[in-house]
Amino acid sequence: MTDHTPKKRWPAPAVAAVAALLMGLTACGDDPFAFDWSDAPDTVQLYSLARPELGLLSGFSFVPPPSAAIVERPNATGSWDIAIDTREGELVILPPGALGITARARVSVLGAVNFDEVVAAPEDTLLYEDDQAVPLSAGSVYVVRSNRRAGSFGSSCEYYAKMEPVTIDVAEGRLLFRYVASPICNSRDLVPPE
Repeated sequence: MTDHTPKKRWPAPAVAAVAALLMGLTACGDDPFAFDWSDAPDTVQLYSLARPELGLLSGFSFVPPPSAAIVERPNATGSWDIAIDTREGELVILPPGALGITARARVSVLGAVNFDEVVAAPEDTLLYEDDQAVPLSAGSVYVVRSNRRAGSFGSSCEYYAKMEPVTIDVAEGRLLFRYVASPICNSRDLVPPE
């Protein structure tokens, strides 16, 4: 028995456009899903929430593209992964949970290791702090897991970054740190793929 149901066909221009797009994406052996990113550190300066001025950049999001945030702004919840504060005479990193905000962002302390040699974020979730202040110390490296964000094709993404204090100024309530953040959804790798 033959099926005589009419077949739905794509218009020729649409087929040609899709074919051209696919050929362009895969030309010269390029991977269309590869991320071209650098592991050259960038630097950021943040200010302690304890400073009397309002509107200072006290929070930071490592979700691509990374950006500083004003934590006390009403719509800031969920837009930052860490904040800086002064507690018991020292600067600390605050994951959102330390301020009573429900979020997925976490901080892990790797300690006195070489920043450039940290190539992946820890896999063990018990190594991450979610609701306590994390003291900052010179020479220590920290790994941050970001809040969850919507990614491509409906995926749910967390991003990882490594950071290291450059200047910790408790008297001025100021932190200068360097960081490398991966733009790859759910990847713990902190160096670009080869």
